[in-house]
Amino acid sequence: MDPRLTPANSRIAHESLRGKVDAPAYTQGTWRRVGTGVVDILKAPGGRRNRQALFGERLLHLEDHDGFAFVQAKKDGYVGYVASDRLMDDAQATHVISAPGSHLYPAPDFKQHEVDSLSFGARVTVTGMTNRLSETDTGQFVPTAHLAPVGAPLGDAVTVAELFLGTPYLWGGNSRAGIDCSGLVQAALLAAGHDCPGDSDMQETLGTGLAKDAPLERGDLLFWKGHVALVADQTRMIHANAFHMAVAYEEIDAGIARIQSQGDGPVTARRRL
Repeated sequence: MDPRLTPANSRIAHESLRGKVDAPAYTQGTWRRVGTGVVDILKAPGGRRNRQALFGERLLHLEDHDGFAFVQAKKDGYVGYVASDRLMDDAQATHVISAPGSHLYPAPDFKQHEVDSLSFGARVTVTGMTNRLSETDTGQFVPTAHLAPVGAPLGDAVTVAELFLGTPYLWGGNSRAGIDCSGLVQAALLAAGHDCPGDSDMQETLGTGLAKDAPLERGDLLFWKGHVALVADQTRMIHANAFHMAVAYEEIDAGIARIQSQGDGPVTARRRL
C-alpha cells in the first residue's frame, strides 16, 4: 500500500483497513474543512511538506496528536498531518474561487483589511450573494465576481493552467502563492472535470499512452521521472518547473533537450486523457 494514500499510522488506522493493517485503534474519522487560505500537508508532524490543501477543502480527520491532525484529503486520498488549529467544522461547499486569487473580508466592504487570501480552487459555502461581495457561512465575504458554482465548467485544462502563469515554483505547492508541476496539473484537471491524483508518478497512469511519434495535442501530458507538463499546442508546453522557478511556457523540443541535458532523463510517457 502506498503510504501517501494509506490512512494509518502507528497509533490509528481508518476502519476500512481493519484486517489489512495492524493498529492499536481504528476510526471512521470525522469530516472537517481547511479553515485557512492554504495549509501544508506534512509527511510527519512538524516535518516536510508533501502537498497542500486549500481553504474549504474537505479532510477526513482521523486523529489529533500533539497539535497535529492526521488527515486524508477528499479530493485525492492524500494522507498526512496538518496543524489542528487550521481546521474548521465541515459544510457543503456551494462555490469555488474561479479567479487566480481572491481575498476574504470581515465585512461587505472591499476597503476593509482582508482577513485571508484565497487561491484558485478554494471552496466556500455562500449564504447570501450581492453584486459585489458574497457572504460565507464563516461570516466573511468574498468578491462575487471571483466565484463559480461548484461543478461549473471552468475551461479546458490548459486554460486553467494558464491562470497560474508566473506563479512561483514551490515544492509540494498547490496554490496561486506557490505550486509545483503535479500541483499545477492536478488543479487544471480537477477544474476541467477530471479526477487527478496528487503526485506526478500517480498521474502517469491517467488516460492512454501515446506513441513517441504521435502528434501531440492540446491537453496531452508529458512525463519525466519526477516531472510532468501539459501540452499547450504542438510546439509549446506549460509547466511549473525549477528552471524558471515559476509556471511558464516552454518550447517542447527545447524543454525536452534541456531536461535531459541537466541530468533528469528523457520523456518517460506521453498520455492523452
